[in-house]
Amino acid sequence: MFEDLTLLIMTFLPELVKGIIALFIVVDPLGNIPIFVSLTDKTNLQQRRKIFNTATIVGLILLLSFTLAGQQILLLFGITLHSFQIAGGILLLIIAIRFLILNNWQEQPESFETVGAVPIGCPLLVGPGAITTTILSLQTSGVVIAVLSVIITFSFVGLILRFIDPVHKFLGKTGSLVISKLMALFIASIAIQYILEGLRIG
Repeated sequence: MFEDLTLLIMTFLPELVKGIIALFIVVDPLGNIPIFVSLTDKTNLQQRRKIFNTATIVGLILLLSFTLAGQQILLLFGITLHSFQIAGGILLLIIAIRFLILNNWQEQPESFETVGAVPIGCPLLVGPGAITTTILSLQTSGVVIAVLSVIITFSFVGLILRFIDPVHKFLGKTGSLVISKLMALFIASIAIQYILEGLRIG
């Protein structure tokens, strides 16, 4: 019995670690820090914490939903993952254009809470790549590993977003403005790449 338990752990842990690493790389909270900073550069400390808490919760719920029922949802509405790539790309492109022209992506900039849900929670954290990775993990490793990978990954995401304020203070107002413009171009590039991949594969 002890040998069976050891064998189970030895096979379970590598799969879990692989699932966490793959999802963390795709979600990429560290690489997206400049984007998060530029999206929240007009908010105070309390507002940023609410935004990032919302982003973490929304991202976790969305990805868990797709983990448990993603394929059924897509089949129900006749939607492919390639359609998600195109839709996510269009949304990101709109965000980038608004940033470049208006220095803000929202119609009503006072509604800061919505920034946590869209675009930070989705599609920046939970985009087509994260959804695809989670569904593949579900197919190859099973529901337990897929769910644990999502929960552990977003625990790290929440921790990273919790300590993002020192980065914001380091950049300052001018640095945040420069980052905002550069990241708008970067977001546009990601958006176009999503659209092209969706069109090419679809």
